[in-house]
Amino acid sequence: MAAAREKRDAAEELGYSILMKNPLPATRSLLWKLLGGLLLPAAAAAAGHYQNFEVAIYIPVMVVQHLGDPKVLQSEWDTISRQVKVDKVYIESERDRRVADDALLEKVKKFFQDQGVKVAGGVTFSDNNTNQYRSFCYTNPEDRAYVKGIMELTARHFDEIILDDFFFVTTKYASDVAAKGSRTWTQYRLDLMDDVAENCLVKPAKAVNPKVKVVIKFPNWYEHFQGLGFDLEKEPKIFDGIYTGTETRDPVLTDQFLQQYESYQIFRYFENIKPGGNGGGWVDTFSIQYLDRYAEQLWNTMFAKAPEMTLFNWAALLEPVHPGRRDAWQTLPTSFDYFQIMPFFRNGPAAGTPLPTMARVAGNSLEQVDAFLGKLGRPIGIKCYKPCNSTGEDFLHNYLGMIGLPIDLYPTFPTDAEMVLLTESAKFDPEIVAKIKGQLDAGKSVVVTSGLFHALQGKGIEDIVELRCTDRRIVADGYSTGFGSGNRSGLGDGTRPQQILFPEIRFLTNDAWALVSAMADDVGYPILLMDRYGKGTIYVWTIPDNPHHLYRLPPAVTSAVKDVLMKGFFVRIDGSSEVALYAYDNHTFIVESYLDHETEVKVSVAGKVTKLHDLVTSADLTGRDPPASRWPRRSEDGERRKVFDVHLMPHSYSVFAAEQ
Repeated sequence: MAAAREKRDAAEELGYSILMKNPLPATRSLLWKLLGGLLLPAAAAAAGHYQNFEVAIYIPVMVVQHLGDPKVLQSEWDTISRQVKVDKVYIESERDRRVADDALLEKVKKFFQDQGVKVAGGVTFSDNNTNQYRSFCYTNPEDRAYVKGIMELTARHFDEIILDDFFFVTTKYASDVAAKGSRTWTQYRLDLMDDVAENCLVKPAKAVNPKVKVVIKFPNWYEHFQGLGFDLEKEPKIFDGIYTGTETRDPVLTDQFLQQYESYQIFRYFENIKPGGNGGGWVDTFSIQYLDRYAEQLWNTMFAKAPEMTLFNWAALLEPVHPGRRDAWQTLPTSFDYFQIMPFFRNGPAAGTPLPTMARVAGNSLEQVDAFLGKLGRPIGIKCYKPCNSTGEDFLHNYLGMIGLPIDLYPTFPTDAEMVLLTESAKFDPEIVAKIKGQLDAGKSVVVTSGLFHALQGKGIEDIVELRCTDRRIVADGYSTGFGSGNRSGLGDGTRPQQILFPEIRFLTNDAWALVSAMADDVGYPILLMDRYGKGTIYVWTIPDNPHHLYRLPPAVTSAVKDVLMKGFFVRIDGSSEVALYAYDNHTFIVESYLDHETEVKVSVAGKVTKLHDLVTSADLTGRDPPASRWPRRSEDGERRKVFDVHLMPHSYSVFAAEQ
């Protein structure tokens, strides 16, 4: 039997090698037929571990109870482990007041340990949830005693416990109202959950097991954490580690409308909140309209250099594979290759061959990125400042990422940056105006959004530049650019752009200058303003009322904004929106399209770079000199750059190293 398995594994490895070198779907279909069903979808995950990260699976308590049957556990483990390499499992002890007992936890734990898989505990403090989540009442002594007991139970069996992202509070019972007093609900809930975290979770767990590491997984709705008691300032210090919910799902179908870039950006933000203490990213299979969307979430988490990928959950990974709404690119050689994971798509499976499940989608997606992640450096981007527990222009950084701006978000003001981008959330820092002045006095640049400028009116920002954000709105029907006095040039391709609603900003002529203007019935309104202060330059960027309308901007307008925000950055992209750039400090980068159609982008690289080396295909691209500046009188132009044309398939990425 062992010899037969070795022979099969060798054949599978050869078959996958052949398939990877033949991207055309028709060729792959023929190869599958010739191989006679020998190549199982699980082949690529047959042995070994990933080189650049670990993979964990979360097992909810109702599934843990289901796995109490040894035959079921063995059968389902065989199915999953054939398709994705598993380093670790999180075995949940409680969810919705459903509890696994000591004997069951030990039984399931021992099974995985016998497979050489690491084990940890999991807890979900939700209270018999429906779709509108209900939390425990943490002013109720019985509920406090309950969560304390669950932590003690779990700590008896595991040296690591992760909290699924329901450790927040929604109740407004009489006991909550009385405890709140004169505080805002936000401040009351922050104080309450900090207390519960320390005295009902961490301390009780460590009293039972001094070695236990307690980790809090934060969810994807980070802009609103503080309103329900998630404390990004204090909880990363209370808990031994944090974890990141990178599940953005579908940006239109779901009620939070999270943009795809967040799967990358939120991990980087949390990493900057607790450097080295952010354990990994967490993605589920839910609420996607097309299969590529699941893969994209996994890829983007890995592009952020997460050390561990948690797949939620065990049962979901056993679900059959459905392509969803991807007919428009089903036969194209996209980054996610449906024909590779579904080899019998046209002819049906050979007798006795197991069909792939969602575990194979995860395994295939992770194998792809593991092949090149080790060649990428540390993620870098435009440094932005979002204080912990702040709100304002919600989730705007993710929209900016979707127009090709690489975002590096920090919880403290990045004084080391030559260029800092500040959105409205920076208003939560009472010293923000002084920090802006300090940056400018040091000869550096600051970009503030219209939302932040509006929030700081009357609070000292006028001491830097006398602009005024009115309560009026304009509907843009065109755009122009210029630098200083004289005639302006149109921005666009000659067609009438889609209308966009912008807030109106008024400024003093010859004090501030409109580098980019929106035109409304032949009247111009500033979109990107500049003014000089001290040794530095401040820019004010007018953001549309609907941030999604950033995607409607003509590429020439987005490029004009990038001329400012990305000056000095080693790489930039120009072209369609909904194409993201992920950059690294060793002159490697990724360009990824989230569009449903093929697109062309221009990649420009600063310095003496002469070629781009594709880290996936090993092909080389040769660059050319860029066209003349759109602002011929602009003395600040002059970056030496090479331009490369990059063609992207729908929902696909390319990975490059910039080389001299």
